[in-house]
Amino acid sequence: VPSTVERREEASVVMGKVAVAFAAAAVLVSCSVAAVMVGRRIKSRAKWRAVVEILKEMEEASDTPVGRLRQVVDAMAVEMHAGLASEGGSKLKMLLTFVHHLPNGTEKGTYYALHLGGTYFRILRVHLGGERSYLDVQDVERHPIPSHLMNSTSEVLFNFLAFSMERFIEKEGKESNSQGVKRELAFTFSFPVKHSSISSGVLIKWTKGFEISEMVGKDVAECLQGALNRRGLDIHVAALVNDTVGALSLGYYHDPDTVVAVVFGTGSNACYLERTDAIIKSQGLLTTSGSMVVNMEWGNFWSSHLPRTSYDIDLDAESSNPNDMGFEKIIAGLYLGDIVRRVILRMSQVSDIFGPTSPMLSEPYVLRTNSVSAMHEDDTPELQEVARILKDLGVSEVPLKVRKLVVKICDVVTRRAGRLAAAGIAGILKKIGRDGSGGITSGRSRSEMRMQKRTVVAVEGGLYMNYTMFREYMEEALVEILGEEVSQYVVVKAMEDGSSIGSALLVASLQS
Repeated sequence: VPSTVERREEASVVMGKVAVAFAAAAVLVSCSVAAVMVGRRIKSRAKWRAVVEILKEMEEASDTPVGRLRQVVDAMAVEMHAGLASEGGSKLKMLLTFVHHLPNGTEKGTYYALHLGGTYFRILRVHLGGERSYLDVQDVERHPIPSHLMNSTSEVLFNFLAFSMERFIEKEGKESNSQGVKRELAFTFSFPVKHSSISSGVLIKWTKGFEISEMVGKDVAECLQGALNRRGLDIHVAALVNDTVGALSLGYYHDPDTVVAVVFGTGSNACYLERTDAIIKSQGLLTTSGSMVVNMEWGNFWSSHLPRTSYDIDLDAESSNPNDMGFEKIIAGLYLGDIVRRVILRMSQVSDIFGPTSPMLSEPYVLRTNSVSAMHEDDTPELQEVARILKDLGVSEVPLKVRKLVVKICDVVTRRAGRLAAAGIAGILKKIGRDGSGGITSGRSRSEMRMQKRTVVAVEGGLYMNYTMFREYMEEALVEILGEEVSQYVVVKAMEDGSSIGSALLVASLQS
């Protein structure tokens, strides 16, 4: 029989073995947990590397060094010249506007403007007192365009505009100076039109999401005048004006050095004052001023030097107008938000850093450019505005580093847009000899080429007015392209409601 001492020794041995077993098990569990944690960290790093690689690829494809921008400048100037030389000679339509006299400040009276743009339509009344300092803009109304009108019929669309005009007139009251007087109206129409006079022109094609096919080829001013007549309104459509031409008109009214106007809004376009002898496709065109405003329709500009990503290619292929409006699809407000959306969607498909892929990220144009602006310019420490907008897209509770990644995406897309916009402007300046080089086939003498004139560029549109970073990138790039010496003579001026006000001023100049 084992003694008490022996039994204690045996128990001690057993306890020791149990302790060793427990220790071994603990080590094994600890190693397993550590392995899982290390594995997760490795997997997490791999996922993060994947999205960083997507950002890097997009950034490289979107790069706009000043050398490339100058190539775009040259291409723009060459295409402008080709478009002026012959119909169909360029992707730039270079449309004649029949505007060859711009308002000079002596205009008097009360005039109206109705502006159909990409996202909103505006109605306003302008009263002029014969001096530049006396410009009274009255009762500006701004309304979103009901989405169903964008693919309805021409009759439905213009009946709606005439009804809106009627309500505007009714609000004037009995004290209005315009009572009992035929009202002169400028119709600002922000789509490509082939003019036959300042007050008539047929629609070439729709842009900015409008798709009323039976309207193409119809006289736009006639359609509006017919709708106004049907409502018994004593209103005369005196001018059919592109929005860029309206902005140029207001710019010139305030400053006669204004020779270029650009709109950066839902879409983008530009116009400028050209010598009539440079418009070769219309030989024999004579104007008392020796010049005419040309509507470039630059949204359709394209060059191999424009940086294009896979997201741009997909957006274009899935749009209602593939292989069309290539420049606009890179720089305009309708598209910037969707490019950002496509990048975020791609990242969410290769990584779970955004959580489960939100179905909303697959909806085209669900992310609007004003939201991109809000995220890009979010200055809160935790990027709370970014978090809020992502939550609206079905992406919630993402860490701060992911929110910073989204801001970077916005920056890459907007920086490219702003810098290319500057290259477009510089291309116009090159064509007319205002970039310090003398222009393309300008016929100027060497002494004239050395003389630098003050040049004002009128700019309008919600993208430019409301998106600070876009504006800063554009203006910064313009200085880079032109150089410090030349850029000091180029002034960029914002024109609030310029397209509408300026169109009314054009009508006033026709009456004076």
